[in-house]
Amino acid sequence: MSMMEVTVRHKKALSDVLFVLWAGGAALLSYSLVYALRKPFTAATFDGLDFFGMDYKTATSIVQIAGYFLSKLIGIKVVSEMRKESRLRFIVLSVAAAELSLVLFGCLPRPFNVFALFFNGLSLGCMWGVIFSFLEGRRVTDLLAALMGLSIAISSGTAKSLGLFVMDGLHVSEFWMPAFIGAFAFPLLSVLGWLMTRLPQPTRADVEQRTERVALDRKGRAAIFRSFMPVLLLLFFANLFITVLQDLKEDFLVKIIDVEASGLSSWTFARIDAVVTLIILLVFVALSMVRSNIRVLCLLLCLVTCGSLALSAVAFHYHEWHLPVRAWLFLQSLCLYTVYLSFQTLFFERFIACFRIRGNVGFFIITLDFVGYMGTVLVLVFKECFSPDADWLQFYNAMSGYVGVVCAVAFAASAVYLVWRHRKEHARGAGVGDFALPVSFPRGEGGYAWSAEVVKNR
Repeated sequence: MSMMEVTVRHKKALSDVLFVLWAGGAALLSYSLVYALRKPFTAATFDGLDFFGMDYKTATSIVQIAGYFLSKLIGIKVVSEMRKESRLRFIVLSVAAAELSLVLFGCLPRPFNVFALFFNGLSLGCMWGVIFSFLEGRRVTDLLAALMGLSIAISSGTAKSLGLFVMDGLHVSEFWMPAFIGAFAFPLLSVLGWLMTRLPQPTRADVEQRTERVALDRKGRAAIFRSFMPVLLLLFFANLFITVLQDLKEDFLVKIIDVEASGLSSWTFARIDAVVTLIILLVFVALSMVRSNIRVLCLLLCLVTCGSLALSAVAFHYHEWHLPVRAWLFLQSLCLYTVYLSFQTLFFERFIACFRIRGNVGFFIITLDFVGYMGTVLVLVFKECFSPDADWLQFYNAMSGYVGVVCAVAFAASAVYLVWRHRKEHARGAGVGDFALPVSFPRGEGGYAWSAEVVKNR
């Protein structure tokens, strides 16, 4: 290899590193700030208050998640069809509406102020898909997605810790605390949104390795779902329970764990999530080094199956193992976020690349979230109506135990299906991972019209 070739390779590697730091860092900070607009109220307990006979804290979660759930339903169309030139405007308007709703939560009379949180959830439900659309379809998307996904793991605990600090240290009331934090998040998130619009578009090498990502209309979405219906139904079903479990942990952790009685400081949640974040980042970075898309899919499904079984083991043996609070919280966070983030980041990026699907990751993730948050609303309403006085720790442990078993079976079955489907495509003689869509696609952002044909997976 000549000196010139070595120099070119070094420059390319440096360029990739700088791009990952720029794009991945901006995405990580952006969604962390989305959490700052959405989740700080979960640090409050609202003791002694009720919402027309319902527990006030439960009501705040139900109302906000109802808006979030409706936003996911709308987002199936909005995110999958959104053009790149519309992303920044969408981000700025969304975060402005979110902050306004938090101001209304602080100033409206109680308990009517709870309804303001509906609009907070409604305005932020599509943010993950919109931010991720800046990152997908690149050779380094695995690393970018891992960085962005870790914002969920680290921001959940940080939002609670920040909320507790603002209330206890700065003496801001639990009703004005969310708006206080959001006032700092709003301008920062708007600036980061502008920075992401300056990212370079995917290169020819990116398209060859990960396929071109285009907007999907209703016929395109239906065609993809019909073609992969068995595995998508399994994954949507499993992620319904995972999303419910994660929401319960995020919104009611201060009720599941009595912070004062357990002796945990306000920053314990952030420290535990930071360690979990580092572990998941290392795992995802290792997976990003594997070039074979089908191998990554199988490794991910093996990983989430093990994580689900570990979740069940911790729940079913909670009393026998006598785990300290910190150890229990660490294991719950590690297992739950590993499963959740695998599908929010790497899985569908590699799924699209493996089967050369003409579409975008946003369609899969927003649909996954819609199903999951619908389940969260139903579970919270069910608990409040039929078991309002149930112990939160017992309720959460029982649910996580059974959820782990159900999800492990679904993930294992999904792995079997994907391997069979991959081999079937290979047997057709068109090449490993070939995929044919049964309908014509409209012209996407790249300006190409694609009809039913077998596309070679390089």
